[in-house]
Amino acid sequence: MSKPKAKQPDYLNSTRGPVVSARFVAVLVLVVLGIAWMAYYYAAVRVDPTAVPAPKPGSPSWMADLGDWNYLIGFGLLFLGLVLAAHPSTPLGRGSGVVVGMLGCFVLGLLWICTFYVISNDISALPVFDDLGQRNLLVGIGFMAVGFVYATRWE
Repeated sequence: MSKPKAKQPDYLNSTRGPVVSARFVAVLVLVVLGIAWMAYYYAAVRVDPTAVPAPKPGSPSWMADLGDWNYLIGFGLLFLGLVLAAHPSTPLGRGSGVVVGMLGCFVLGLLWICTFYVISNDISALPVFDDLGQRNLLVGIGFMAVGFVYATRWE
């Protein structure tokens, strides 16, 4: 007598919840917007501090006036998107997605902090790290805090 086959996961089963929901779309928009905000500021608006004479900042001027606050806005949008992704209506908020989100954020935070400590003698080697300075520790701790949000959803 043979054993019955293990039940294969059905990813399209409606009892698991929708794969794409309005919350998941909002999460994707927030994460992409946060990364794009920081990338645009770093590449197009920010004045290179090593250039002599200092060039004029890029446009828009209001973004240049914000200065390092652009990183707070970008990382804030990124972290907000990741926290919203911990809701059970998103794929990262249910099942094994919670473990992936939790461990991913923990490891990313740890890698961010370790990378900062390794390159702290010559911080100009990596983009964004050079502008943040000691605030890189806050970014790493922020990723770990988002990991704890996922940890509260783990069953």
